[in-house]
Amino acid sequence: MPKILTFGQYVLFFWIAENGEPVHVHVAVRRPSEGSTKFWLTRDGGCILASNGSEISEKDLRDIAKLITFNHGYICNRWREVFGEADVTFYR
Repeated sequence: MPKILTFGQYVLFFWIAENGEPVHVHVAVRRPSEGSTKFWLTRDGGCILASNGSEISEKDLRDIAKLITFNHGYICNRWREVFGEADVTFYR
């Protein structure tokens, strides 16, 4: 799984087998894992929590959402590198 960013104990990554879905990142503790937390990226430069499979605390979720928003352009560019230009769609 391509790692995108690290933030303290958290790693943000793409799950390769999800072609066709809108741009999103998964977040897990220390290493990529199935059932991790998932954030959808939005067209306006923000993000929305889709699921919290990693059971991350509310405070850390807020901090991670800020990190994702701050790095929105970088994450989208990495998405293009991994999945291709045609797969860049947003949750809303």
